[in-house]
Amino acid sequence: MNSLYDLAEQIRRCTKCPLWKGRTLAVPGDGAEKAKIMVIGEAPGAEEDRQGLPFVGRAGKLLNEMLEIAGWKRSDIFITNCLKCRPPKNRAPQKEELKNCREWLEQQIELIKPELVVVLGRVASSQLLGKDKIKDIHGKIMIKEGLKYFVTYHPSAGLRFKKFKEKLKEDFLVLGKLNYR
Repeated sequence: MNSLYDLAEQIRRCTKCPLWKGRTLAVPGDGAEKAKIMVIGEAPGAEEDRQGLPFVGRAGKLLNEMLEIAGWKRSDIFITNCLKCRPPKNRAPQKEELKNCREWLEQQIELIKPELVVVLGRVASSQLLGKDKIKDIHGKIMIKEGLKYFVTYHPSAGLRFKKFKEKLKEDFLVLGKLNYR
């Protein structure tokens, strides 16, 4: 089995789908190798593509606020996305792209062995749990194949809509009460 570092290097060299042609940098993920908590979003944005790190743009700033609400340090968790390369013009990921990156995500989960996976948004929820309607499942622990998942809204939705930002806060308050530090 690869180390997380080796896996990240493979992701950076990936050419499985056409997204690699338009990327500045692939965004494998960032954080603690033995994190108890793994956060999974949709896909890198412009700033993430520029820096090669997940959630460093505006949505990342909101995510950092939410992590503080939960009492978590970003350095103690591992953050990644379903897609490892930015889709053009921040369009939604396509099924084939998600399928091509799925192997990377599964290997990351296997290597990290998190106690809890925080799922951000519809795309990640659909990819990981086969569930599309966040409003029906957010704020709850779900178990699939022995792994615990907690679904919430994507921070970018919180930036666009005040009601989703409030729901994010509520969900991260719940997360803070769970003992995953």
